[in-house]
Amino acid sequence: MVIDVRDLRMRYGSVDVLHGVDFTAEQGEVVALLGPNGAGKTTTIEILEGFRLPSAGHVRVLGVEPAKGDEVWRAKLGVVLQSWRDHARWRVRELLDHLGRYYEPYGTPGRARPFPTDELISTVGLEEHAAKKVGKLSGGQRRRLDVAIGIVGKPELLFLDEPTAGFDPHARRDFHDLVHRLADLEGMTILLTTHDLAEAEKLADRILVLAGGRIIADGSPDQLGRQVAGKAEVRWTQDGRRHVHATDDATGFVRELFAQHDRGISELEVRRNTLEDTYLALVQRHESGQATEEEVAVL
Repeated sequence: MVIDVRDLRMRYGSVDVLHGVDFTAEQGEVVALLGPNGAGKTTTIEILEGFRLPSAGHVRVLGVEPAKGDEVWRAKLGVVLQSWRDHARWRVRELLDHLGRYYEPYGTPGRARPFPTDELISTVGLEEHAAKKVGKLSGGQRRRLDVAIGIVGKPELLFLDEPTAGFDPHARRDFHDLVHRLADLEGMTILLTTHDLAEAEKLADRILVLAGGRIIADGSPDQLGRQVAGKAEVRWTQDGRRHVHATDDATGFVRELFAQHDRGISELEVRRNTLEDTYLALVQRHESGQATEEEVAVL
């Protein structure tokens, strides 16, 4: 178990920010932590990274209590913040080569550290800019460098905070491929926070929804979708006319549609709840106090 959190609580003065948070993450798993502003996401991440002491609870990251982690433990972590504001005078290859050297003493027979510099530059798509000064990079190029800095030490656990902010669609797709490759081939566990719910749906094996200092949902996008009842839209074309029908039973409706019209049906499409629909419904129910115990139970 890479992350093991049980009954995590955090209080600032008289204000409780986290109220008994429970979740886990396993090796090679990509987990998205979602939630509205003020839900406690940043506090949770800072505790896991060892930058903040919890008020109470059991927290283990790579088998270690984060606040007591030593340099060997920290070498196993990677962090990609929303932005960096230093290193402007360094050249890309020089900076990554320099940072990588800090990780050399912490390599193991099963996991050599760091990433070879040229391989890392190629991985994040900065080959044409390797000799450029960091301060001369565009916003999207700088974001790629942020990612490279976060994974230079081949971490076992990677924290990603809004990782594709400033990426164009092509760069975003390349980054999604990179995340899957790191998880599948390197066995890297990845915990990401993002406001891009479509991105979370594409990347994450599991979604955690944090609201009001509590985990109110935990499961795959499909599992969470089944927690929230919603109508599906069935769209089809018949005799050149486009039709749309909302139904609670898309499978039954489509079966009946074909039973009544055995020919002339084309361009059939079923649209179900997206992760955004599910997320908004879960948070709204929680904030209104309408969620049942079953709906907020960990799957």
